[in-house]
Order: sequence, then structure tokens, then C-alpha cells
Amino acid sequence: MRLVHIYAFVILLLDQVSKWIVVHGLNLQNRHEIDVLPPFVNFRMAWNDGVNFGLGGGGGDIAKYLLIALALGISAWVYIWVRKEQPRKLGKIAAGFLIGGALGNVIDRFRYGAVADFLNMSCCGFENPYSFNVADIAIFIGAFGLILFTGGKKGA
Repeated sequence: MRLVHIYAFVILLLDQVSKWIVVHGLNLQNRHEIDVLPPFVNFRMAWNDGVNFGLGGGGGDIAKYLLIALALGISAWVYIWVRKEQPRKLGKIAAGFLIGGALGNVIDRFRYGAVADFLNMSCCGFENPYSFNVADIAIFIGAFGLILFTGGKKGA
């Protein structure tokens, strides 16, 4: 379980540090937009009080606490499941990514009332209207990794 702890901590730290640097250090919360490598990578401030892509947003404190409870519940379930199943190394790393990302977004909901999203990527004539953050990337990688790298033979 050491790998789960290490990767969850690293992802949580990367997420929170990146948000602090971009939102506060670069003052994105007031500037709203910074072109980094247009159109491929830009910072676009978005406060997400819903789930992915802002779906289910605008629900106020009840929704905020339900989403916090859901993220904590899923994180706990993944942790208990991985502890019981003892998947291989990549499965444990994937669990750490998912848990660290989920906890990063939980911290945002407590701190700001919403998740701080700032990464925006577009390419090839497609203008992406959505922003995301390091935690969102980690959650996606973690969930995908759990699908790919769990089940079958236990160990290492």
C-alpha cells in the first residue's frame, strides 16, 4: 500500500501547488486568461461547482457537500478495494493517482466552494471551451489504470 500512499501524496501536492501558482501566483483568478502556447496550452480560469465539465453545477452548499462526500466515498472504496485485492504495481499506482486527484478537488471545494480549473487545450481548428486541472488528469489516468492494471494475478 506504500505505492498508493506515495502516489496519492505526490498527485495531491502537484495539484495543489499548480493551482496555487497559477490561480494566485499568476493571478489567473483576476486575469481570467493567459495564453501559454496558443492554441495548444492556455490557462483559462473556471470555477467548477459541479462534476465534469460543470455538469450539475449551481446546486449550492448541498451539492457541494454531496460531491465532497461522493469523492471521499469513492476514494475510500478504491483504497479498501486495492488493499484487499493487492493488485500489481501499476494497479497500486493507478489507485494513488485517482485518490490523490479526488482529494485535491475535495480540498478545492472546501477552500473555494468550487474546483479551480485552469488548463485549456485546443488543437487543429477545434476550440475547446472547457478547462480542467492536474487532479482531473490524475483521476482520469487513475480510473483508466485501474481498469487496465487490476484483476488477474496478485502481487508485487
